[in-house]
Amino acid sequence: MAQTIQPPTRQRLVSGEPIIEIRGLVKRYGSLTAVDGIDLTVAAGEIFGILGPNGAGKTTTLEMIEGLRPPDAGTIQVAGLDAVTESDEVRRLIGVQLQTTALFDYLNATELIELFAGLYGVDGSPARIDELLTMVGLEDKRKARVDELSGGQRQRLSITLALVNRPLVAFLDEPTTGLDPGARRDLWQTVQTIRAAGTTVVLTTHYMEEAEVLCDHVAVMDRGRVIACDTPTALVRQLGTAATVRARIAAGTLSPDDLAALTGVTAAAIHNAQLELRTTDVQSTLVDLLALATRNGLLLTDLHSTQASLEDVFLGLTGRRYENEGDGQTDRRTDGQSKDEGGKARRRRSS
Repeated sequence: MAQTIQPPTRQRLVSGEPIIEIRGLVKRYGSLTAVDGIDLTVAAGEIFGILGPNGAGKTTTLEMIEGLRPPDAGTIQVAGLDAVTESDEVRRLIGVQLQTTALFDYLNATELIELFAGLYGVDGSPARIDELLTMVGLEDKRKARVDELSGGQRQRLSITLALVNRPLVAFLDEPTTGLDPGARRDLWQTVQTIRAAGTTVVLTTHYMEEAEVLCDHVAVMDRGRVIACDTPTALVRQLGTAATVRARIAAGTLSPDDLAALTGVTAAAIHNAQLELRTTDVQSTLVDLLALATRNGLLLTDLHSTQASLEDVFLGLTGRRYENEGDGQTDRRTDGQSKDEGGKARRRRSS
């Protein structure tokens, strides 16, 4: 049996201590600044989310923390180690699940875990394999080949491989992209189980709901910068808006000034007969809106309210809606290549 690697820093890290500290991190590709001077601190034992639309710089940031891309400026500390000058040591302490996973189709789950355990020089015993597969809910897929697994099961298996070396930190790059809602929620449970087992989780996502449900802290990135960082609840609270009220004006006319005068309204807009109100008091706003519609002979349809979310935070900070335009800066792969912004395949160093 291979000897299990026990990183010497594991014993001194307790929940709440900084395990990742980033200061002034910069990465450029020619004239494009992909990551523009960001600062981040991740505490041991938390699920930390880096949230942003495609092209925000999330994956590039992760790759620099993991030691896979050198920064152009700034410092990165992982468990007290310099991720640039001590990258080999850092890789012993971390696990990485890539954005797009390519596994050997004809190997089964047990064989893949044995392979990765051998590469790391860590415990690949049947007991350890059972422990890993149970953690991600694949205990009944021990002998299933990769090509027999669903998309969600493959994602969970790729996360299993990132946990083979008992990492202090697991990096998950958009782990639920491409999954249906049911598989996505299953994977959320997997992430929570990993954290409960003592591993700090850092994940990137472009799903607002995912960040709100999973993450203890969220860094919101846009165009290479961190524009906000706090707990999801605190970020929404700082917005000063409790909810958004929306409706379609099916008959009649109304001005934004009329809406802005309603109780609790902090912002009002009408576009193509669709009204949108941001409010600190949703009940009073709805009462006043219905009274206003009655007085002015308006017919409102599809009237509804939604609780303020991180999407509203993004809108408030940037002045534009949260959208993914499909132009992500980096498409990370496990087949040894990574597409950068210019679309050229780049051979990545082995981790």
